[in-house]
Amino acid sequence: MAIVKFTANLKRFYPDLQPTQVKGETVSDVVDEIEAMHKGIKDYIVDESGELRKHVNIFIGNELIKDRKALTDRASGNDEIYIMQALSGG
Repeated sequence: MAIVKFTANLKRFYPDLQPTQVKGETVSDVVDEIEAMHKGIKDYIVDESGELRKHVNIFIGNELIKDRKALTDRASGNDEIYIMQALSGG
């Protein structure tokens, strides 16, 4: 199973977030698994059409996912997946 890690900023909304093992063949599957454990978090990660929100990035290992629209990047059992808020401002 892949392990999903979260930025500390997400813990502001979901204080019980911890690194979590999930099953899933794609990033979309992983997001669905996380949603089943933490109701409402999916709305923070993806928009109404299922696309990754502009202020969120997902990495598989050290690689930024390529498919921000359908989240079809492959996830394997040994992957570390990082879901994090992209910081911006000035």
